[in-house]
Amino acid sequence: MSSTWGQAFRVTTWGESHGGGVGVVIDGCPARVPLSLDKIQAALDRRRPGQSEITTPRKEGDRAEILSGVFEDRTTGTPISILVRNEDHRSEAYNEMAGKYRPSHADYTYDAKYGFRDWRGGGRSSARETIGRVAAASVAQQVLEVLAPGLDVIAWVKSVKHLNASVDPLTVSRETIEGNIVRTGDPALVEPMTDLIKEMRSTGNSVGGVVECVVRNCPAGLGEPVFDKIDADLAKAMLSLPATKAFEIGSGFAGTMLTGLEHNDPFRMGTDGQVHTTKNDSGGVQGGMSNGEPILFRVAFKPVATVMHAQDTVTSAPHTDTTLKGRGRHDPCVLPRAVPIVEAMTWLVILDHVLRQRGQNG
Repeated sequence: MSSTWGQAFRVTTWGESHGGGVGVVIDGCPARVPLSLDKIQAALDRRRPGQSEITTPRKEGDRAEILSGVFEDRTTGTPISILVRNEDHRSEAYNEMAGKYRPSHADYTYDAKYGFRDWRGGGRSSARETIGRVAAASVAQQVLEVLAPGLDVIAWVKSVKHLNASVDPLTVSRETIEGNIVRTGDPALVEPMTDLIKEMRSTGNSVGGVVECVVRNCPAGLGEPVFDKIDADLAKAMLSLPATKAFEIGSGFAGTMLTGLEHNDPFRMGTDGQVHTTKNDSGGVQGGMSNGEPILFRVAFKPVATVMHAQDTVTSAPHTDTTLKGRGRHDPCVLPRAVPIVEAMTWLVILDHVLRQRGQNG
């Protein structure tokens, strides 16, 4: 099982949801970069459970410990290891799942692949694995503050089920997004989205939606022309996240309804002396490489698979028909906590390509 991401900036996550802890090892981080543990902790606090009335009630401090690779608050160039200990796991809630497959979870597929699985909270397939990604991304963000000042990544909840936010990617602020528990960029939809998620929780059900993300002030030329296109790497990064089902960039599927003349982004010289496009249906990427315009993409998240209702399933061995009712502590909607995770994977992709570009072309 591959748990490593990236080429120049390599991230390996480890740990299980109900084990002793989770964490990450980062290799390829440049030396002498100022690194703040407080910034890493702030990033983890945005992801952690129990932060509002519409997220899982699991209570975890998610306190980060840097074990290596940092000295006197600067990176040393050697592997950086970060640990977060698990404190509030309750494995007994999953006892029945030891012998039954949860519908739409990874239980059956883990058994099909390995013939063995950690059934406590989903093991490696739990969203708790993303702690390592978020911690590593904070390191990446701090490196990019040095290598690409002004570059910014910001994500928000675009939709919850049928509720679709109206957000301007060029002007939406982090303050607006972080100022509400849904993390949407549309103040008019905060209450309707919150009410819908609460309704799902009260009925033992769940709901999905879309997270939208923009990379502002990204330099042109990042990415590769063939297999490692930056949009392809973003797609793989996003679809590696738990509960994701679709990725689209720029005009996405809607672009199929346009003609070539309508869809093309004309070039003009900007007042800053740089080449720009007059619109951005390309989503900031052409030919697999960034063109200097904002990179804009969307990620679809399915409804949480664990619902508090009896569903048809089968036993693990031997396989016989049975039923299983969901138990444990779960988000009724992953979207609010998915926002910082989408941002995290974006920071990792961007830094990896920045370092590769510097290595290849100086």
